Amino acid sequence: MVPFEEEARYINPYTDFGFKLLFGTECNKEYLLEFLNALLPMEQKINDITYLNAAQLGDTESERKSVFDVYCHCDDGSYVIVEMQRAAQAFFKDRCVYYSSFPIRQQGKKGLWDYKLSAVYTVGILDFKFDDDEEYYHHEVQLIDKNSGEVFYDKLTYVFLEMPKFKKTIGECTTIMDKWLFVLKNMARLLDRPIELQERIFERLFRTAEIAKMSRQQLYEYEESLKNYRDWRNVLDNAQYEGHILGLERGLEQGLKKGRAEGIEQGRTEGVNAEKRATAIRMLSLGMDDETISQISGLPVQEIKALRD
Repeated sequence: MVPFEEEARYINPYTDFGFKLLFGTECNKEYLLEFLNALLPMEQKINDITYLNAAQLGDTESERKSVFDVYCHCDDGSYVIVEMQRAAQAFFKDRCVYYSSFPIRQQGKKGLWDYKLSAVYTVGILDFKFDDDEEYYHHEVQLIDKNSGEVFYDKLTYVFLEMPKFKKTIGECTTIMDKWLFVLKNMARLLDRPIELQERIFERLFRTAEIAKMSRQQLYEYEESLKNYRDWRNVLDNAQYEGHILGLERGLEQGLKKGRAEGIEQGRTEGVNAEKRATAIRMLSLGMDDETISQISGLPVQEIKALRD
């Protein structure tokens, strides 16, 4: 979650308005270009992109409509989908694969076609944790041969960035990718551009992100987007809190049940042992030998000798 200051100087990139202003508009496409060049495992640099229609339909009108945050065609022929994903979903991976199918199918040609495809990249900027590994926040996924471990198909790539796990300070950011992630995660709470961000692209990015420079219409749209983001965040945080409390209550209940069961079992065991010792003591008083007492009472000979002493 990205905290938001009431007197913030820069927009929150996690809002729909903020994300699309910085990465989804023609006038600011240099930011997306620089971001993709820093992030994607391409052999050559992207020099230009063309924004495509973000709303995509299936093969028929009745099929489900998909709306991407950013969908573009690069000058090297590749296609890129960029999504700001704000919450985990039950079938998140399925959704990403489904989204990547659109630029794949759209490359199909009528008539003679050799099935050659251009590369497709799906980028997910995640405002949640993908897994429990606290160190591993940058996932790059491709089809591989499980036997050899070699990449089977390098034209379909999924890149996931788990933003909650990115905890570097600006002083610890050594690569341009580190700096991009720092900006995305922290822009909404910065009062000025850090001196470490000397690159021209960040100077321009921060100027674009200044709230004070927005038009009245932009400010209205941003405030609405920010309100939606806050409402959504509050609902999610509340659900997580209630889930945490419910988990504690259930854990406590299970712990008590387990404790009672263990206590009963322990009491039963101690009762049986006490009964064995009492039986052994009565036999000792009758002058019986240790071996016989052990066979009848069930106590070890060593314990009977201790009782005799």
